[in-house]
Amino acid sequence: MSVTVRLMRFGKKGHPFYRIVVLDKRKKRDGAYIEKIGVYNPISSPAVFNYNKDRLSYWLEKGAQLSAGLQRLLKIKKFKTG
Repeated sequence: MSVTVRLMRFGKKGHPFYRIVVLDKRKKRDGAYIEKIGVYNPISSPAVFNYNKDRLSYWLEKGAQLSAGLQRLLKIKKFKTG
């Protein structure tokens, strides 16, 4: 099974809220997922970006791929904190 870690969109039009989830690559963006590992809220000030680092590293070790959007968020977060 090919697995990906990506953002799942919630919220109304113009006010997005995202869950960071692990799901089968062949599923829809908002379909059933394997595990929820975090949240991202770009609307709040400052933006909220929380995720479980242990579970993310576990899934990456198992061969999961990061989506392009999540890769961008992780790079920005690393740059701001370090």
